[in-house]
Amino acid sequence: MSAPPATEPQVASSPKVNWPVPPPEGFSADDLDRIPDLPSHTELIDGSLVFVTPQKLFHWRVIRLLERRLAENLPEHLLVRGEMTVTIGPKQRPEPDVLVVRAESEESEDVGTYPPDAVLLAVEVVSPDSMVRDRERKPQIYAQAGIPHFWRVENDGGEPKVYVYELDPATRTYVARGIHEDRLKVSSPFEIDIDLTEMHRM
Repeated sequence: MSAPPATEPQVASSPKVNWPVPPPEGFSADDLDRIPDLPSHTELIDGSLVFVTPQKLFHWRVIRLLERRLAENLPEHLLVRGEMTVTIGPKQRPEPDVLVVRAESEESEDVGTYPPDAVLLAVEVVSPDSMVRDRERKPQIYAQAGIPHFWRVENDGGEPKVYVYELDPATRTYVARGIHEDRLKVSSPFEIDIDLTEMHRM
């Protein structure tokens, strides 16, 4: 018996906005490439679309600082990327704020998303509207996918506080490796030394 043809996601119309209507089984990772006019940085978490609110200045500054300083410390076989999704199975396509990926994963300019085995580090900068996702659900998804390193950055009175985690491959859960204020200095996944107070000069 042949499988039924794939159907395009439906869009509900109103005078002001068109809202994608999920199929009964939820959206799939591929739907992010097919649904027209999705807002920038839309993610797929557990089969549901997640729309991102406008960035606050803290969020923007931390991302720029980490992207710049990570790029300065990277081994040649790694790259820093932002605004790119990771496809983790059919129902998960999150977009970390910062990624460190293996350079070999970019064999083509047509790369639009990364597989989890291409990702060495995922970073989430927590926003008020994304606390539960960034603190709980997304780390679970990254760990279950086998991404070796995860950082969570919190706004601590206007200063960044970085929580560093490393994957326990036996349990597919993250183990806390430290909390960093003022300075982020670690030896894994590679030698990194970042003055976090520099964020205010971004």
